[in-house]
Amino acid sequence: MTHTERMKAGMIYDPGADEIMSVQIPYQVKLREFNALSQTDYAGKEKYMKEVFAECGENCYIELPFYANWGGRHVHFGSNIYANFGLTLVDDGEIFVGDRVLFGPHVTVATANHPVNPEIRSKSYQYNKDVHIGRNVWIGANTVIVPGVTIGENCVIGAGSVVTKDIPPNTVAVGNPCRVLREIGDRDDEFFYKEEIIDDEMKEMIKEIRNGSAGTI
Repeated sequence: MTHTERMKAGMIYDPGADEIMSVQIPYQVKLREFNALSQTDYAGKEKYMKEVFAECGENCYIELPFYANWGGRHVHFGSNIYANFGLTLVDDGEIFVGDRVLFGPHVTVATANHPVNPEIRSKSYQYNKDVHIGRNVWIGANTVIVPGVTIGENCVIGAGSVVTKDIPPNTVAVGNPCRVLREIGDRDDEFFYKEEIIDDEMKEMIKEIRNGSAGTI
């Protein structure tokens, strides 16, 4: 097998092989150009994501700088995604991100890993395991998501978490290693921060969203 075939199959491979680097480096060059764009060059940012990413839906926005091993070539974005500055996507493997995901500052999503075996690792060989992030997830600042993890829809991942295992849908999870703190429930329909109550206008919007008829305020 070629190293490219081994990479795509999730097997151990040499990421420095000429056959891989010759494809990867042009994407890294494009990424440098992307990071040189003006913060307000919305059209330029969208053009990059549409051309380079494996998939990119509508109304996606990335604050610069943005880092990715393959420039985002193995990234699958849904629609209405917002990424704050310093997002790092180690996209040697595939990264799938659902609609309406929010990334806080300096989040890292990694797909690449190295074998523990010291002889193999001494060659800088690696393997990749895909990461899946469900729709409507909020990932707090400085979170790290390791290879092979799935985060279910509607989750909130607390700032500074290290996500080493799958997180079930509709939960708040925090910590290192990241663990489920609680389910998202009725109280979250009443309070938005500690004992501060969600106002009536926002409650009405919640109802509209659940009925499929929501706009914005």
